[in-house]
Amino acid sequence: MKRFTPLLAFAGIVAIAFVAVVVLDYSAVAHAHAWGGFVADAASLATLEKQITEMAAQLKTAADDVKKSAETTQVELRNLGTTTADTKKAADEALIKHNEISQRMTELEQKMTQLRHGGGPERQKTIGEQVTENAEVLDFLKSGRKGRVSMKLKAIISSLTTDANGSAGDLIVPQRLAGIITPPQRRMTIRDLITPGRTNSNAIQYVKETGFTNSAATVSETSGATKPQSEMKFDLMTTSVTTVAHWVKATRQILSDVPQLQSYIDGRLRYGLAYVEEGQLLNGSGTGTDLNGINTQATAYAAPIVPSAAGSLTKIDVIRLAILQAFLAEYPANGIVMHPSDWADIELTKTDVGDYLMANPQGGIEPRLWRLPVVETQAETVDNFLVGAFQLGAQIFDREDASVEISTEDGDNFVKNLVTILAEERLALAVYRPESFVKGTFTGALAA
Repeated sequence: MKRFTPLLAFAGIVAIAFVAVVVLDYSAVAHAHAWGGFVADAASLATLEKQITEMAAQLKTAADDVKKSAETTQVELRNLGTTTADTKKAADEALIKHNEISQRMTELEQKMTQLRHGGGPERQKTIGEQVTENAEVLDFLKSGRKGRVSMKLKAIISSLTTDANGSAGDLIVPQRLAGIITPPQRRMTIRDLITPGRTNSNAIQYVKETGFTNSAATVSETSGATKPQSEMKFDLMTTSVTTVAHWVKATRQILSDVPQLQSYIDGRLRYGLAYVEEGQLLNGSGTGTDLNGINTQATAYAAPIVPSAAGSLTKIDVIRLAILQAFLAEYPANGIVMHPSDWADIELTKTDVGDYLMANPQGGIEPRLWRLPVVETQAETVDNFLVGAFQLGAQIFDREDASVEISTEDGDNFVKNLVTILAEERLALAVYRPESFVKGTFTGALAA
């Protein structure tokens, strides 16, 4: 806590020639102490003691909250490999509140100490006062001798970290907060929309009906032409299991000296896998080692009807027409995917009189449109939308769940005391019916 603010730190030799005195303006050096002027009376002390007692109770509650947040964080790191956004926010708020109460507690205790000692520390003399009250200087002035006289001034103690006299900055130890401040993490949502599955192979094969000629018709029970024959075509489809992986290196010593670092690295590496997985499920190109993403295979948006209602189309209208397109393909949609910017634009839609059409700024609404949940993800490109029957039209097959391994047997790790920390997962995506997904851009749909 800063007690006073010197405007100038000065140490050296002051020379005075005969009767000439150099006057320097250092009046701001001896600012009154922040708590100076308090009278140490019983009433003031009693008030402070009551405040300190109340503050101590608040500090204990805040400490319990910090401990509870730490325990929740450890459980989530152990079970999930990372912490949720809500848990991180709660932990940050608990720590900030604890530090604020602790600082106020310290200030009250210092205030009480100063009151008990008569109202604060002795005022520091200015440089001018030190010169004019110096015995050698006074004797020189009284004698009337010609020449000069010098005196030494005590260095003002400062927080500088240089080697000069009065520099005490190396004694000040910065406060180190526990833990590691993590960067923001994206909330993963696409996997939750798709039907889960598992496999013990390196590829998924399934038989898909790719053609159907329906010749069914009414026929006579006893006479007439031969009953009509329909045609069906089946194809064998294959989707390969792909691997998502990355690694970092660290020294064995740092992992031993900072135990929490290993769990932190585990969480960050697992998050990296989930981040790439989300993009692959939506936008994988289907070439090389990429998954064949839903957007890559989805059917292009084409308005199945021209709405009879008067007025220009909006983004809300486009989504409804895309839902209809999927429904007419016999796959009722169960989800809508778009970028958060597009959903914000939809929520900000107003009526002709300026009222929000579907949002309540005071309470908000569940992200839903036309009875379907809206999934906001930055893995989707701004201006793009995806509507579909996610549970019927696609399925994820996990070959190996996300895992983290540590090894010294990588390159020259052993002789350099290094370890390689590897995270990887293996999965496949099968899009059974591309026509059950409808994709498009709001700009193109509104301009059509």
